[in-house]
Amino acid sequence: MTPATVTGAPVALVTGASRGIGRATALALAAGGAHCILTARTPGGLEETDDLIERRTGRRATLLPLDLRDGDAIDTLGPSIAARFGRLDVLVHCAAMLGVLTPVTHMRDADWTATLAVNATAAWRMIRTTAPLLERAPAGRAVFLTDGHATHPASFWGMMAASKAAMEAVVLTWADEIAPGSPLRVNLYDPGPVATRLRVQAMPAADLSALPRPDAAGAAIAALCRPDETRHGQRIRAS
Repeated sequence: MTPATVTGAPVALVTGASRGIGRATALALAAGGAHCILTARTPGGLEETDDLIERRTGRRATLLPLDLRDGDAIDTLGPSIAARFGRLDVLVHCAAMLGVLTPVTHMRDADWTATLAVNATAAWRMIRTTAPLLERAPAGRAVFLTDGHATHPASFWGMMAASKAAMEAVVLTWADEIAPGSPLRVNLYDPGPVATRLRVQAMPAADLSALPRPDAAGAAIAALCRPDETRHGQRIRAS
């Protein structure tokens, strides 16, 4: 992790923070006073997000290049954050992999395995490594970005649908297991169609000009992380 100075500010971990909704969420959380730990595979993208945060807030984030297919690396996050900051108040899991849009009968082993690793297994590992810190936070918040195909599968979207459905099951099970009276709140957020790189990958010829920008989703997710948010164990969709 790169050096950072934190003096009592809430600490937020954001995955997929190098672009799109992850970047927008990091910017919104930082603008609200949080110190952000940003993860993504591309160091350059993380540095760009950090520069934007510094311009808006005068503060720097903590950057952690990370491939979410590396389970052992994810497992070190909780202990590393505990050692460096002593707390974690917010987890936002935005990172996702489209997979390959193809008939179920044409799916390839490597594509299936990679998509499940990023969209489902990484979420479980993220929960396992950060839960002890989030449960001790005065108002712990965890938000996991999901996709409409998890509940409404469609032709050719099998990898995304299956992996996000698995993620939703794990997240909502964890939410149900949290002790009554705990201040920790855990929710899913479905932003609907947004003008992101992932959308372009899925639909290269689509006109994105009428779609919401990532900033709108980032603001909505940051709002779910506020201490006054009372919803828990819900699948919340953008209105």
